[in-house]
Parts: sequence; C-alpha cells; structure tokens
Amino acid sequence: MTENKDTIENTEIVDALPEDAVPAGDAAADTIAALEAELATAKQDILYAHADTQNVRRRLEKELADARSYASTAFARDILSVADNLSRALAAIPADLREDEKFKSLVVGLEATGRELDSVFGRNGVTKLESVGQPLDPNKHQAVMEIPSADAEPGTVLVEMQAGYMIKDRLLRPAMVSVAKKPD
Repeated sequence: MTENKDTIENTEIVDALPEDAVPAGDAAADTIAALEAELATAKQDILYAHADTQNVRRRLEKELADARSYASTAFARDILSVADNLSRALAAIPADLREDEKFKSLVVGLEATGRELDSVFGRNGVTKLESVGQPLDPNKHQAVMEIPSADAEPGTVLVEMQAGYMIKDRLLRPAMVSVAKKPD
C-alpha cells in the first residue's frame, strides 16, 4: 500500500503542477499585454503633451513678436493727428508768405519738422498709403463721397481727404477718400 500511496501522491502533485502552470502563464501574458498597452498609452500621452507644449511655445513666441512689432500702434495712431495738423498748417501758408523773409524761416522749420516726423514714422514701420488714382480698397480706404467723373473709372480714388497709414503689414488708419462714379 505504501507504493500505492506514493503513486497517488505523485499523481496528485503531477496533476496539480500543469494546472497551476497554465493559468500562471496566461496571467503573466495578460499582465504583460496590459502593461504594454499602458506603456503605449503613456507614450502617446507624452507625445501629445510634448506637441501641446511646442504649440504653446510657438504661440507665445508669435504673440511676443507681435507685441514688439505693434507696441507703438496706439502711440502712432495718436501722433497721426499731429502729422495731419502739421500738413494742414503747411498747406495753408500762401505762396507769397513762403517767399517773405520774415516767414521763410518759419516755413523752413515747419517743413523740416514734417520731414523729421516722416523719418520717425519710417523708422518705426509707419508708412503712408498712396490712394489717389488707385481702385477703392475697402481694407485701406474709407469712401466718404462719390464724385461724377467721365475721366476716371468708377471706383477709382480721386481725392484723398485724410491720408491713410499702415504700421508694418497692418492698417493703422484708413484713408478718407472721394471715389469716382459714372456721370449722371
């Protein structure tokens, strides 16, 4: 009987080992698969976070560059009225007073001030729009009135009442213009 008992015990042990080994192998494979899926998800999350960080950095760099480029926009818009008044003052001086020795130095000084103002505008990226003779562009011109004209194409700017300005590639102030229309 001892032999029989040993056989039974050995059988039980042998039978128990393969059954335990199979689920342990499946469990290990399942665990490995789950960990690999988790790793892939973590890698994907890291890639998305990295891309998002790069996008935020690029957006902030662009905003910073725009802030540097267009920081003087409000000041330039305010100083345009000074430039307009100076131009009107120069245009209002009659030709005979321009040649008068008493006023000649005043006129020369005002003209020099106008040139300096234009120079400062140029150094800061502020440029005057050329409007007369150009087709009306609603992105650059503000049409105030229409003038019947047989000489110009309808929609062509005939008179500039107030100059328009750009700052770098943005409109600072639209030009106020009169536009040609077909004669009645």
